[in-house]
Amino acid sequence: MKIIRFEDEAGTIRHGALQADGSALLIEGDVFAAFQATQTPATVSRLLSPVVPSQILCIGLNYKFHAKECNVPEPAQPVLFTKGVNTLNHPDSPIEIPRAMPSEEVDYEVELAVVIGKDCKNATLENALDHVLGYTAANDVSARDWQIKRGGGQWCRGKTFDTFSPLGPCLVTRDEIPDPQNLKLSCKVNGKTMQDWNTDDMIYSVAEIIVFLSGSTTLPAGTVILTGTPHGVGMAQKPPLWLKEGDLVEVKIEKIGRLSNPVINEKVAAG
Repeated sequence: MKIIRFEDEAGTIRHGALQADGSALLIEGDVFAAFQATQTPATVSRLLSPVVPSQILCIGLNYKFHAKECNVPEPAQPVLFTKGVNTLNHPDSPIEIPRAMPSEEVDYEVELAVVIGKDCKNATLENALDHVLGYTAANDVSARDWQIKRGGGQWCRGKTFDTFSPLGPCLVTRDEIPDPQNLKLSCKVNGKTMQDWNTDDMIYSVAEIIVFLSGSTTLPAGTVILTGTPHGVGMAQKPPLWLKEGDLVEVKIEKIGRLSNPVINEKVAAG
């Protein structure tokens, strides 16, 4: 099932089952428990991120060719960083270039996002994917100057500005993606393809990531895991390609769909 989260004409937030013709049917129940699609058509006034994360965990340097373009060795274990839930962004909503805490090096990163559907601790390779509700597309927007030069050796400052985690357009349940290690994914900036690769290049598979993250650690339902980005990021271009106001970023993942976001400058109130 392809699940969307949306506002209806009254402003009520609902879930719907996306149909092949682009329409949707209302879903009854809790998508993290028992739910089913009804026969009632949904009226979608505004498409929202398919989930509201309980936390956002991210894996860095998880594609072989991306590690090469960054001129770093493949990591001996998954590289973990976090993004605040404040970074959540919706389809078609703007990515804001930070201006109060200025960044001039904002980058795009297409990523497969994994949504944990039930509490998970000490998963094994055999049962890791059983804890997955489904998958969606993500853009791990990154302020490279704050991530690399001004972050004190930590990545979180450059990753945790508002609007820096667009998710969508839908959540595809795991039964429709039995093998997350064979999905095409791409990113376009202003219509030009910058990233175009496949999840089979991951250094650590989705199952291995879940095993690592859940080791001695509970992953609550609603945990969103970003699984890394392939090569072609803006900082690796010659010259680097940084996002600016007026740009349009489109990330796309096979079987999930396209997630588009315009880019604007943060509006800072005069103080």
